[in-house]
Amino acid sequence: MSWYEKLVDNAPLSNLCFLIVLAVGLWVYLELPRARDPEINFNWVNIWTAYPGATAEDVEREVTSPLEDALRTIPDIRYVVSSSREGRSSILVRFARIDARTFDKRINDVRREILNRAASELPEEARTPNIVEITSSNGFPTAMLALYGPVGGEVLRAQTFALKRALERVEGVDRVLTIGFQEPEIHVEFDPFALAAQGLAPTQLADQIGAWYRDVVAGRFLAAGREFLARFQGRSEEPQEIAELPLALASRTVPLKELAKVRLTTERPESLARYRGQPAVLLSITKKANANTLDLVARLERFAAERNPILQTLGLKLALVDDQTDETRRALKIMESNALLGFGLVLGLVGIFLGWRLGLLVALGLPFALAGAFIGVALGGSTLNLSVLLGVVIALGMLVDDAVVIVEAVYDKLVQGLPPRQAVFRGVQEVGAPVLASVLTTVAAFLPLMLLPGVLGEFLKIVPMVVTVALGVSLIEAFWMLPSHILAMSSAFDAQPRSWRERMARRLRRIYGKLLVRSFRRPGWTAGWLALLLAAAGALLALGRIPVQFFAFDTMRLFYLHVDLPVGTPLAQTLETVEEARRRVEAIIPESALRAATAVAGIKFTQVEPLYGEHLGQVIVSLWPRAENEPTTEEWVDRLRPKLEELAKQAKISFLIVQGGPPAERPINVKVKSEDLLQLDAAVTQVRQILAAIPGVRDISDDRSPGRPTLTFRLDREALARSGVDAREVWRTVRLLGEGEWIGATRRGGEALDLILRASPKAFADPYDWLRLKVVSRDGRGIPLGALVHAELSPQEGYIRHYQFVRAVTVEADIDRARINPEQANAKLLAAWQQVAARYPNVELDLTGELDDIRESLSALRRIFLLGVALIYLILAAQFRSYFQPLLVLTALPLAIAGVLLGLVVSGLPLSLYTLYGVVALTGIAVNSAIVLVAAANDRIALGMSPLHAAIYAARRRLIPILITSGTTIAGLLSLALGVGGQSLLWGPVASSIVWGLGFSTLLTLWVMPLLLRLSLRR
Repeated sequence: MSWYEKLVDNAPLSNLCFLIVLAVGLWVYLELPRARDPEINFNWVNIWTAYPGATAEDVEREVTSPLEDALRTIPDIRYVVSSSREGRSSILVRFARIDARTFDKRINDVRREILNRAASELPEEARTPNIVEITSSNGFPTAMLALYGPVGGEVLRAQTFALKRALERVEGVDRVLTIGFQEPEIHVEFDPFALAAQGLAPTQLADQIGAWYRDVVAGRFLAAGREFLARFQGRSEEPQEIAELPLALASRTVPLKELAKVRLTTERPESLARYRGQPAVLLSITKKANANTLDLVARLERFAAERNPILQTLGLKLALVDDQTDETRRALKIMESNALLGFGLVLGLVGIFLGWRLGLLVALGLPFALAGAFIGVALGGSTLNLSVLLGVVIALGMLVDDAVVIVEAVYDKLVQGLPPRQAVFRGVQEVGAPVLASVLTTVAAFLPLMLLPGVLGEFLKIVPMVVTVALGVSLIEAFWMLPSHILAMSSAFDAQPRSWRERMARRLRRIYGKLLVRSFRRPGWTAGWLALLLAAAGALLALGRIPVQFFAFDTMRLFYLHVDLPVGTPLAQTLETVEEARRRVEAIIPESALRAATAVAGIKFTQVEPLYGEHLGQVIVSLWPRAENEPTTEEWVDRLRPKLEELAKQAKISFLIVQGGPPAERPINVKVKSEDLLQLDAAVTQVRQILAAIPGVRDISDDRSPGRPTLTFRLDREALARSGVDAREVWRTVRLLGEGEWIGATRRGGEALDLILRASPKAFADPYDWLRLKVVSRDGRGIPLGALVHAELSPQEGYIRHYQFVRAVTVEADIDRARINPEQANAKLLAAWQQVAARYPNVELDLTGELDDIRESLSALRRIFLLGVALIYLILAAQFRSYFQPLLVLTALPLAIAGVLLGLVVSGLPLSLYTLYGVVALTGIAVNSAIVLVAAANDRIALGMSPLHAAIYAARRRLIPILITSGTTIAGLLSLALGVGGQSLLWGPVASSIVWGLGFSTLLTLWVMPLLLRLSLRR
């Protein structure tokens, strides 16, 4: 007795292992953290630095450029994009595809170089740079809460701080970012004219307050044989105490409150928010890596419910305005329903042809393989996310293919009258090699997909791993546990054929055999129809009858309505305009569909990074899960466009629909690069005109932005020398008259509390009124600022962008994908640009964005496809010991691809990267039927049968298992391919590719493969 026979005979061992895997798999499935996307690091790093009060040009020169210089020596950087705007520098670094260990080293390199450069070159007023890695967890908020109410003010601010601290302690929360929240500050505000009348310079006031407002550690001292600590405490969090600080004038001492007003207030707001027309603060929550998104959202809902009774006494309410977890829940339901459907179909199909007991044994392999796959996912440290579920759904229809072929062979031996034990081992021996080859070819097609580069490859890397593990587990079940179960239940199997099943199978084989013989007699007809089908599929693609949308992601039930006002618009006015847009949104979208519409001013979200500015605003529109026959997110946006035409006269209106999948730029993303600013501006205008002339291109925009008018001062050296005023005194005075000067900081209730000295805010009639303000000389004389400086009022840029360290302007546009695809649009743009490029010799166009990722993915998919085909050929050559027969089996591939193209026409789905992903996966699935057919023919030839009879016998003999295996695979994916339960641009194309491709390849394999097999064997 061989080791294999001993293993199969040990029923207790196989049953216990079966139950253990099922139990552990079920437990793992229930405990796996749920998330929308897999946990990946994009190899992106964001560096942002605050430089309060600085113009965009100052930020570029003093902050962005030095930090960019620090990055030039760091290896493995793919590109660097920076933006400089008023008061803020932001640098996005994207690294090449490197392993995690190397990336960690590069992150450390970035931190070291940036912090060293910040310490040595950045201005004193610039804050320490913040360096953040962007991952799938923190790249997009998991949920958004809104704290709102009619009271506003300090009550709203204080409660926001308390809630933020409490939310940061909630399990699974990584960071809580606030919009509309201001940090507390103590302002000491003086009247510059009154101060000058007292003979006190603003700088002297700052120095005297700074001398009082200090905490000094004096250290240890000995007294009475003991050690004591000494300290000086001068800081206070109470404005009343600060107002009593004594200040020395020329002839007397006065309290600070006689020269300035001291008050507890907040920093100048950078953003404002309203929810339901009331003052609000948005709390944007990102989750920790591998945290359970569904559990986290449930905890946030409980958190809001527990806090609201207390908040309501203060006139406030906390509401969950967006979480976007419905798709994850829906995906889990789809996977579970498809698993149940697959179980039922396997049981039904196998039961019809082979009997219900064998059908049940085969169907039990489905939960066993899924349990093994979930155990593999858990061991790999992954969450249960959409990519994992995609792999599970793809595998559903294939997990019992090996078991079906083995059971059919065993059943055939039982029908022939063999005892159950002999039938089991002979059946496994007959089909074991082709079954193993079939599974290996499928794995050979899927595993290379793990080599897909870029962010998209990281998102989908888990899919081939899940499929491979599931197939491996199913192979163990088919070769070990299934035979063991059959032997254990051998007394329940009737060795006599089931009359109606046998008659049905014989009738199918007889009809099929007759039709096959007819095709043998007219091979020209078969070849002609085949050529016509392939030509038709190719023509449909060439003529553009198949829509192309390479990066086709499902849109989320969330979109942003952007409102861009003229530069210089006050923040409060921006908020009022955004509020008007919000009211129009609520008038169009009913409450049954609208979850929340929140008005925000001072910030605008894009696909890649947030933009800041008091003239920028947006309405964050969150929709409820889509009900049947309800408009899609895109349709709601289309309905809103005409209703906002009047508002568009005073503001630039645009929309951003948030999509799932990896972060991506807009379809057209052109970087116009040049250090010649005049040519750069003219070239941007030219590019916009070219895009406007291309049919199907819409929503054209660029990131040029004028800044605030700026009053620039230059010291008059001769005047300073005559007046005896120090240059430092002048610029410090100007700063105190503007943003103010930081004196010190303390803490109040756990919050940082800065003390700021500044001139009392005053609206001047004319910017040059600043020149009337007094600078106090050493002898106490007040000298007008205009007598010491030259002043010039000039426009400034509001936004300066660098791409790869070169000045650049980004021109973006969306497209109507029904009329044009990104490749066509970019090709037309480049062709038109070549005709005018000579006018702009110092300008370079850089087209990356979606087009760059498309080229990278397509190039990789071609190589992956060829690698998969080569591996399949190698496996088949080893199986058949032939150079020619593997090529014969691979003829199923063009048949499958033709089916995919025809299926896209029928279903209306676009040719996307996911479609191509499905085609690559299909290479291993489509050949399985041909493998078992060729293997059966080779067995007949080895027994001396003629090529003609061997081909017909093999086709008739393998008809039933081919129909069952292909039928279960197609049925398991049919609901996804047809969009039952909702269309999906992620799962739909993959499922549709496999369903249509496998369907066509199976039917054509049954007709074409025997003919090709006969012709090849005759030679």
